[in-house]
Amino acid sequence: MSISPYFLDLRSAYQSEMDDLRFDSEGCDVLHQRLAGKRQEMAFLVQMMDTSPEMVAVVFHQGFDFTEKTVMEHLLSHDSHDADGFPAWSSLSGGFALAPWAQDLAHIVLQAPGGEKFLTLTAGLEYMAGLPVAASIVSAEDDDGDGDEDEDGDGNGDGTLVVFEGDDEREQSGDARARHEAGSDWLVQQGFDAKD
Repeated sequence: MSISPYFLDLRSAYQSEMDDLRFDSEGCDVLHQRLAGKRQEMAFLVQMMDTSPEMVAVVFHQGFDFTEKTVMEHLLSHDSHDADGFPAWSSLSGGFALAPWAQDLAHIVLQAPGGEKFLTLTAGLEYMAGLPVAASIVSAEDDDGDGDEDEDGDGNGDGTLVVFEGDDEREQSGDARARHEAGSDWLVQQGFDAKD
């Protein structure tokens, strides 16, 4: 499966936003409570769709049930500025079903300017959130077997593809917890009291 650099960047920002929402200052997993709060603010959040789509897209977390893998993989190969055209929201309709609560949010989004494009991005981000973590990155030109890393020689790596292999969301949340524990240990080493 190939994923455009555009979606790779968005995936990274989306994952960071999810990590920020997941734990409170005491290390408790509060993701569901925080997402519920954000969902109540959707009418306000639509103002941020263009500037920070990853911060708004998280409200749809676990709101998609993907049924057509090929439709979603085709979407992920595009950039929002593709000359071929970015896939329209309506072209994805056969690739998933929205949960009832997500349908209500989507209705709010579709009334805003740029809502269709935002929902298309969100579908891609949610699809990627359900995929295993990237295990390796390969150049698009390596797929043609010539071994060149950057065909046009500009060295900008604009042909990046990602190959996904086994890992799951439980391990991702374990990584976040490990980072939290490491941060707590560091604070204790600096003279702060340990939280229990």
